[in-house]
Amino acid sequence: MKGRKQHRIPLCDRAVAILSALPRKDAHIFTLKDAAMLDLLREIRPGELTVHGFRSSFRDWASERTRYAPDIAEAALAHAIGNKSERSYHRTDLFEKRRRLMADWAAWCSRPVPTGATVTAIAARASHG
Repeated sequence: MKGRKQHRIPLCDRAVAILSALPRKDAHIFTLKDAAMLDLLREIRPGELTVHGFRSSFRDWASERTRYAPDIAEAALAHAIGNKSERSYHRTDLFEKRRRLMADWAAWCSRPVPTGATVTAIAARASHG
């Protein structure tokens, strides 16, 4: 849910495999409070990371590295597309197009680190004291 509206999320094959392997008590895979991701990031690296940084990275990648229409990337982020009049006629959530976009994003995130790149693990500087 975002803004109290349902937001369906297409999962890539790897995400489905990971989630299928998780133990669960009922039909829910996990239940998160509104700020769960932000709370986790604050615990790992206080004051340094934001949820919007992840969202921004995705959006920049979609703009710079793909040919997907901007509306598809915006729909993936659960952003409203167009003005009020346009939205009244735009009733699709572009699910199948977002499925392809998310599969491409998963492939991009899973690729080997380019030679010479600097990668810092998020948890590398975690203080759990």
